[in-house]
Amino acid sequence: MKIDGVFSGGGIKGFALIGALQAVEERGLKFQRLAGTSAGSIVAAFTAAGYTANEIRNMLDETDIMNFLDQRRTFLPSPITKWVLLYWRLGLYKGEVLERWLEKKLAAKGIKTFEDLPKDHLRIIASDLTSGTIAVLPDDLPKYNSDPKKFSVAKAVRMSCSIPYFFEPVKLKGKGVTFLFVDGGVLSNFPIWLFDNDRIPKVRPVLGIQLSAKQEDRPVNKIDNAITMFGALFETMKDAHDAKHISSRHEKDVIFIPMDHIAVTEFALTEERKRGLVEIGRKRAEAFLMKWCY
Repeated sequence: MKIDGVFSGGGIKGFALIGALQAVEERGLKFQRLAGTSAGSIVAAFTAAGYTANEIRNMLDETDIMNFLDQRRTFLPSPITKWVLLYWRLGLYKGEVLERWLEKKLAAKGIKTFEDLPKDHLRIIASDLTSGTIAVLPDDLPKYNSDPKKFSVAKAVRMSCSIPYFFEPVKLKGKGVTFLFVDGGVLSNFPIWLFDNDRIPKVRPVLGIQLSAKQEDRPVNKIDNAITMFGALFETMKDAHDAKHISSRHEKDVIFIPMDHIAVTEFALTEERKRGLVEIGRKRAEAFLMKWCY
């Protein structure tokens, strides 16, 4: 059966999405349309390109993800370098290695630009800081003087994965303006609204995979200093938009995978912990799909 799929962001926690995808494939479900944010955009793009969950897992097993942390070279001492880069480049790492890796893997399946995919097959969320708006790629690219058909899928995914202050923002030059894009999770971490909202009713079953607990099951934020308040502000901002759209009618179609014990930027995960994340995602999805009434 054909369904539409939505994959949430979650940084390194995205390994759990692969396990959930394995369970979905074993049920014989096929994705007609896909959408994703941040880590979810990587899984969505690879799935749209024709990779299976096992192939995605093997690719990541063969890749040292620490190589994605590509810091710019400078003549300044290391401790000073990070602060200089953060101030002037707006991020600690370039993100170019990640984009090149994505390009190579997608090209292996014949996918370079959105023109190589069926129309509306893949949508990726990024946050446009210059305009302060959600950018849906490729749909919104004409606003940035870019041709949706000729735009690189790998670049769109990189835009969606550019965690603020961690990776440098991606720049697109529009008409007299340079637009800066960061992680889509800043404005919409779980874009289920693309396929099912009050104005656009769903045309087929929509399955969402979200790397967090249900709203009512999430732990309260403990705020006792400026740093914890910043974290709470970011989490509130990140989830507020999507919480408005995940009503009771949507919850029955969402696989919730809570994992608050892992930071989104914990790139140095051991192989054992990676396997553990995949297994958590798989078990949660299997339990959900046994009861899912689509």
